[in-house]
Amino acid sequence: MNYRTLGRTGMQASEVGLGCEHLQGLPYSQVKEVVDAALECGINIFDVFMSEPQVRLNLGRALKGRREQVLIQGHIGAAWINGQYERTRDLALCERFFFDLLERLGTDYIDIGMLHFVDTAEDFERVFAPGGLMDYAQQLKAKGVIRAIGMSSHDPQSATRAVETGWLDVLMFSLNPAYDLLPEDTLIDDLFVPASYQKEGLCGINPVREELYRTCERHGTAITVMKGMAAGSLLSAEMSPFGVALTPVQCIHYALTRPAVCSVLAGAKTAQEVKSSAAYETAGERERDYSLILSSTPKYSMKGRCMYCNHCLPCPSRIDIAQVQKFLDLAQSAKEVPDTVRAHYGALERHAQDCIACGSCEGNCPFSVPVIERMEQAKEIFGF
Repeated sequence: MNYRTLGRTGMQASEVGLGCEHLQGLPYSQVKEVVDAALECGINIFDVFMSEPQVRLNLGRALKGRREQVLIQGHIGAAWINGQYERTRDLALCERFFFDLLERLGTDYIDIGMLHFVDTAEDFERVFAPGGLMDYAQQLKAKGVIRAIGMSSHDPQSATRAVETGWLDVLMFSLNPAYDLLPEDTLIDDLFVPASYQKEGLCGINPVREELYRTCERHGTAITVMKGMAAGSLLSAEMSPFGVALTPVQCIHYALTRPAVCSVLAGAKTAQEVKSSAAYETAGERERDYSLILSSTPKYSMKGRCMYCNHCLPCPSRIDIAQVQKFLDLAQSAKEVPDTVRAHYGALERHAQDCIACGSCEGNCPFSVPVIERMEQAKEIFGF
């Protein structure tokens, strides 16, 4: 398993994580099998948003003696009221069910305290208002009860506002090539409706979503990905908006090649499902490659724009072309080149100045990116 730095937190998270939602309602023996499989595969980041008491107990029991091996995303604002899940902004209820999570998991801290499900402008104002959930999360962090502050969202506008406050260490966001097509004002329920993808004018990554990923990169806010396979619809030719099926490995690779993404949290009910997601780590470049599928559909007409897919390689100068292109995009999207972007570019083994303009990359690129021209732009902006 490969690990990535979780943004500015410094914590190391596995590229493939575990979304624990599907463990609710399962017997303890099955929950333990899933947890055992995840740890055996090297998965070390779990998302636990569920407020149902038994699944929390089962996870705590399965992790007993192994808590330190796992980064837990625990949600603030998920409650269990009258026998069912409820999202709440009531501080007393938030505190009650957050400490219920600690108790049932058998731990005295949560690695990432996630402000739960902030999807509208109105909810954003309430959560980030003085005395709201953000203030509460900051208090928990100051006391060491949480190590980092996160937020989960499906709305790129609310998510961008949250990242720009400078308070978020981690953003859990719904990210996949289908959702990336949709306008920024798409409601969460419409993400799962096929008709949403039949609208005219859908073409490539919506610029608001693209800017969110770049904003996270600039702020050092790590993205952990939910809905990476669009609830399974991308795995079916009949349900996919592209008319062809992607594989789980291609979906995971798409997410991991977006700026700021640290881990893709894959849901699982069985040990085999865990292993199927973790198989991403041993997949070859051809198995991971999503570019040929996306470049052949009109909805992903991204001509001239780098998708960071590395289909351009190999480079005779051993330049990591996708990384150079990503840092160039980040630099060009800001008024001034952020110091972090300049530092990350400088840390690359090879730079734009090493390009010999052979054109091999342009011949390989399925999106017709003018790589040589963009290398000159990078050399001008970064100075080498």
